[in-house]
Order: sequence, then structure tokens, then C-alpha cells
Amino acid sequence: MLKLPQDFIEKYQTLLGDEAEAFFKSLDEDVQKGFRINSLKPHADHLQIDTSHPIPFIKDGYYGTVSGRSLAHQAGYVYSQDISAMYVGQVVDAQPGETVLDLCAAPGGKSTHIAQQLNNQGLLVSNEINHKRASILVENLERFGAKNVIILNEDPSHLAQNLKQRFDKVVVDAPCSGEGMFRKDHNAIKYWHRDYPAECAARQRKILADAIQTLKPGGELIYSTCTFSPEEDEQIVSWLLTTYPDLELVEIPKFEGMDDGRPDFADGNPELAKTVRLMPHHFRGEGQFVAKLHLNGKPGKVKTKKKNKKQNQSQLTSDQFALWQQTINHITDEWADVKRSNFKVFNNHLYYFDRDWPDIFAMKYMRPGLYLGEFKKKRFEPSYNLALTLNPDEGTAKVELSLDQWEKYMHGETVTLSNSASNGWTLLTCEGVGFAFGKVVGTTVKNFIPKGLRFLN
Repeated sequence: MLKLPQDFIEKYQTLLGDEAEAFFKSLDEDVQKGFRINSLKPHADHLQIDTSHPIPFIKDGYYGTVSGRSLAHQAGYVYSQDISAMYVGQVVDAQPGETVLDLCAAPGGKSTHIAQQLNNQGLLVSNEINHKRASILVENLERFGAKNVIILNEDPSHLAQNLKQRFDKVVVDAPCSGEGMFRKDHNAIKYWHRDYPAECAARQRKILADAIQTLKPGGELIYSTCTFSPEEDEQIVSWLLTTYPDLELVEIPKFEGMDDGRPDFADGNPELAKTVRLMPHHFRGEGQFVAKLHLNGKPGKVKTKKKNKKQNQSQLTSDQFALWQQTINHITDEWADVKRSNFKVFNNHLYYFDRDWPDIFAMKYMRPGLYLGEFKKKRFEPSYNLALTLNPDEGTAKVELSLDQWEKYMHGETVTLSNSASNGWTLLTCEGVGFAFGKVVGTTVKNFIPKGLRFLN
């Protein structure tokens, strides 16, 4: 039996009335797990992903579990995610070509969902203020194989100063009291106290004040929390509507088990019913609150700043560009037409950075674009991230490994081939799925899986 704080029990007995007991009981029930299939990857029906239980309101979403040690997961074909959190990504509904900011993005579920929707067109800026959590965000987004993502490690206020009115959509999955995580993570209960929701709400208002500065007039703000607390849900939306008169709520489609937001939990504004509450005694996922707001006004022309000196000093030399082309053209034809002006290099690390993207180089970044690899003593070493973006069907140098060889490679071992292959960098595939680069020397494939991503046993 989950031991809930007495103040929590009394609060929700008052707020939920006759539903309180069913609500408390639901927090002791098993967690309903789900996953999404990555539509950025080529179809791979042969990977034996169980798609027999589709989630009707989530495109590419399914009830069930996937193993973190499976080929499908390692190669970025699937992403495990709470069903309630998936619905937030569905509400975002990013369109190819849009610019989207995911302001509080770690661990990356919503960002990977948005990346799917953008379909490598437009730009996703994915930000996380906590450096350790930002590293997890990098890992999850890189595995997903999106090419149009910048990952920042910034305070929202500094980001707002540098990217005013740049985004068509801004997602704020705000740090919150985490009440919706209680049954999945019992440790979340330890942090909760009577005043905690109000403390979180104060922080959320500051984050939202910064977020709105980055939104284009005519754009959309998507606000969500994984808590049931009215102080952080309806009352925050009420504050937004009062503080920013140009914001208006957008009706969110609701499906079975989804509840209207509660006007009586805030100022009684009937518009608050357009928001969504996902309550575990009604809905199969964890707790979640979602609101979508439109910023009225016509988008104006964004004033672009002068290029940051750091950006200007980051152009490739002709020798570096030649090394890059020599390496990548041996592996695939996918990059043959990308111009030199769309690359940046920092400390010998090469990135794809579209010249039309905003200048982010005055900010702290984890990945200023798609990480392509590193220049080392007159050679170029392609990145693990790049391998996961490639379509094996476009490969000119690739080697197919068995499942046993794939597992050995993921443990950091070299692999011996039964027949020799073309020497040099090659895309490694297993069951037709590209999963990493290797360097072939005769019948040996040298291992280049990053140490932190290797299977430990």
C-alpha cells in the first residue's frame, strides 16, 4: 500500500469529494506502459515489435513494453514513454517546416515526438537547464536520428534574451511537484509537502514569462505538468490569461478517460474546461495536465542579430571539408549535395548547422546541430549519432552483422567477418537496421561504440 502524506490525502479528499477513494486506490495499481515507433526510421516490421495494441489517440503509439537491450531500442526505432506524456506530444502537433522550442525537455520523450512530427523539416530547439539531465536528453535525441535538432543547456531567461519571437510553437513541460509520478516513482513522495505545489507554481510562472518572449505572434504555447495540483495547473493557466491578454485557450480534443480542466479549481473561468486533466482513476496513463494557448497577433519580421564571432570563426577549412567528403562519400550518397556553408566546426568537432537557423552561439549548447564526427590528424572519424541518421538503403559501404555479432559489438568487442569487406569506415547493419559505424580492416571490424553506451554485461 502506497503511503501518502496526510496533507496530500486531506487535500484531495476536499478537491475530489466522492472520487477521492477511487483516485487514491488508482495510485496503488500497476503502471500502464507504452512506446512509440520512430517514423523517421525506415519501416522495420521484421524487428518483432508488438504492435497489436495501438493507442487510438497517439499516432505511432502502442500499449506495451520494449526492452532497452533490444536492437529496435538501441537503433532508435522505438521510444518507451508514459501514455499521458505521449498525449502532450500529440497535442503539440508540430508541422514540418515549423520552428519549435521544447524548453524543459529532458529526458526527451516530447522532443523525440516533436522531431517525428517535423520529419526533418524546420527546426527543433530542445533545452534542459540541468547539465546531467541534458546529457540524457542528448543520448535519447541522438539515438532517434533526427537531423534538425539543436540541444541547449540554458537558463530560460538567457534563452529568452537571445531568441525573442523565434518559435511557432513553444512547449513548457514544467518542473512540478510530480504528484502524477507517485505510483511510478515512490521516491517522488519524499519531496512532497503541503507548500511544495505553491513553490513549484512560483517557479513555473517565471519559466512561462521567459517562454512567452520566444513565441512568435500567432504561435502556440503548450503547457503541461505531471501533477494534479490546481496551483500548478488551472491556476497557472488562469494567471497566464490574466497576465497576457493576447493569449487565448485552444480547445484540446479529448478521448475516453480524459477529463476537462476544472474551472472551480481556479477563478471559475469556464474557458479552463478547454484544458485536459489525465487522472489515473479514469485514464490508463499517469497523471498529466495539458493546456494549449494561442498568442494573437500577426508574425512580424524577426530582427536578426549580427553573427556571433564564435560562429564566424567556426567555418570549415577547405582541407577539412575534403576530409569530410572523402569519408562520408565512401559510406553513403545522402550527404553529397550538402554545401560547405551548412557546416560548423568547434574544437575539431563537426556539426551540420543549417545557415538559416538562428544564432545560438552566445548560449550554452550540448549539440549545436547534428553532430557528425571529429577531425583527427588528417582524418575524419564519423560519429555514432551520424550512423543513426542514415538510411541503410542509401549506403555504399555497409556490413550486415548477425544478432550475436551485434550484441558483441554493443559490448565493445571487435567482430570478425566470415568474408573480407571494403576497408575503411562502414555502416554496420543488423536485420537491415543501421546501428553504428565500424572500421573494417580485412575481416576485422574495429569497435567505435561510445563507452558510455556499451552494454555492461
